[in-house]
Amino acid sequence: MPKLNIHDMQGKVCGEIELSDNIFGAKVNKEVLHSVVRAYLLNQRQGTQSTLTRAEVSGGGKKPWRQKGTGRARQGSIRSPQWTHGGITFGPKPRTYRVSINKKVKRIAMKSALSSKVLANELIILDNITMDEYKTKNVIAMLKALGAEKKSLIVSAEPNNFIYRSASNIPGVETATVNTINVYNILKYDNMIVTKAAVEKIEEVYA
Repeated sequence: MPKLNIHDMQGKVCGEIELSDNIFGAKVNKEVLHSVVRAYLLNQRQGTQSTLTRAEVSGGGKKPWRQKGTGRARQGSIRSPQWTHGGITFGPKPRTYRVSINKKVKRIAMKSALSSKVLANELIILDNITMDEYKTKNVIAMLKALGAEKKSLIVSAEPNNFIYRSASNIPGVETATVNTINVYNILKYDNMIVTKAAVEKIEEVYA
């Protein structure tokens, strides 16, 4: 079972935690990670883009000139695709990009993502995040003390508005709770800072 140090907000080691081997020590399945991340990104697309075909562009009902005798190419409508302001051929139309992933694959992907963070030494366990005021500088000081000044994901067990509001305007920092984390965000950030309570909840959910 992987063991990690527990830090306080000042970056000092204040204990040790033994992580579940089934969740934080699982084999990293890159194929599953790719499938789940691809599905997540596709599902973010709205698919509302739309272009007008020649039948939908207004105008063009009259033949621009007679069929023969002008020396010019024959034309039936000024809204044909080759004309400026004409219709679009094979342009995008509203569609869904949604891809479904079954629960078993999602669980494998989550365990792979968490395990990859442990293997890369990018998982930082916090004893607790105690904040009773909206202070961005407190979060910045905490990240600096933990050596996580790059892109970081802060995960707590329960929603904490003080953490969310204090970290919301720090570039490259995002906050989440156990029930809102996803594989894409775990892999996206260089560091994953998780409270001890959040680790226990993750192990309870994915056991």
